[in-house]
Amino acid sequence: MELSEQIPVDYTALVPIIRGLYINTGKYPWVLMQSPRGETELPSEALIFDIAPARSDSQSVHGVLDTEYAAKVLQDAYTAWEFDRAPSGVEAAARAVEMSKKIPSCIVVKDGDTVQGIYWIDRDFDAVKERMETRNDSFLKKKVSLPSSGFDTTHRAEIVREKIALVTGGAQGIGEVIARSLAASGALVFIADCNVEGAETLATQINAREKRTAAIPVGVDVADEASVTALFKTIVQTAGGLDICISNAGILKAGSVLEQSLQDFTLVTDINYTGFFLIAKHAGLLFREQHRTAPHWKTDIIQINSKAGLEGAHKNGAYAGGKFGSIGLIESFALELVDYNIKVNAVCPGNFFDAPRWSDPETGLFVQHLRAGKVPGARYIADVKAHYESKIPMKRGCTGPDVMRAIYYIIEQEYETGQAVPVTGGQIMLH
Repeated sequence: MELSEQIPVDYTALVPIIRGLYINTGKYPWVLMQSPRGETELPSEALIFDIAPARSDSQSVHGVLDTEYAAKVLQDAYTAWEFDRAPSGVEAAARAVEMSKKIPSCIVVKDGDTVQGIYWIDRDFDAVKERMETRNDSFLKKKVSLPSSGFDTTHRAEIVREKIALVTGGAQGIGEVIARSLAASGALVFIADCNVEGAETLATQINAREKRTAAIPVGVDVADEASVTALFKTIVQTAGGLDICISNAGILKAGSVLEQSLQDFTLVTDINYTGFFLIAKHAGLLFREQHRTAPHWKTDIIQINSKAGLEGAHKNGAYAGGKFGSIGLIESFALELVDYNIKVNAVCPGNFFDAPRWSDPETGLFVQHLRAGKVPGARYIADVKAHYESKIPMKRGCTGPDVMRAIYYIIEQEYETGQAVPVTGGQIMLH
């Protein structure tokens, strides 16, 4: 494919927004360099950026590109690239926890079927020049530094060091972040999940990173009492007991009360509500046994609940109902189990906008809401995300580190039980 010799608009205006995207993504002042015009072979690992949607007659005036629209198109293209080319699942989460970014080293700018430019990216001028000349399109890897207000477990490590923890639904998503964080702080973590292969893969990665047996995988169906019984039996046989039980396993199937099937409603309720009951029941039984000879040892049952457990959710009644009900269980269990020095609390996160459930360019809620016209005036995924972020006082979604801060607080605080701690950026506040 040959580069176009006639440029209908000023494509040089794209260079600053491409570089800006990289600075934002990699937290580093990257250098960009364009291949000589006439390049015919496109790098296989390149991010393809089609400017056509931002170059329509209504978006360009006298050959000047509307960079506001171009920036949105570029961001959508980058998001799509991340899900298409970058690792996914456990491997992607591992990279995220390690605070590293896998970034495309080349961007191809197209206008429909015509290539308008090939841009190479690297850390400095000489490096990007060599990359361009050798056509080295291998991924960039950037270690991302946390801001000064970021998550740091070093001062809290002693809270969980050498304790034994269980994380259900721990093979992926927020459960994986919790498992990794606990292991990094010195705990032994049982990763329980119906996705046994994922739990095994994650445990292998954690153990290699920590250079010790820090994680043990085990299969479980939290809605099946026989399976839950077997889970706690395995924990006792393997490690002798438990100190921290984090009930994270959950499922979401949204639907109108007028349309949702009983089967879907029951599935959500079985896992989110009944599943928490079963995990709390068997953790409580185990903790009660430990309490018999360790009456001053405090143990924790923590449910990862949701913002939807604190306020209703439109056309998501099964999920919200199960979460609301779980807070009732938490308060009730806390009153009963306090006699055994068992604390029972919940963390209620807000929306994880950067998770695939929201951000997947094909199936995520952002693109679904864009297609359904749920956000008036939205033309791009970024518009939809900005709409939902604007509803949050802190103007961003919830993250794994936000949840971990709440978990460590709950474990550290010895005088709180029966609480549902919101982690919502001020969207929902304690009463």
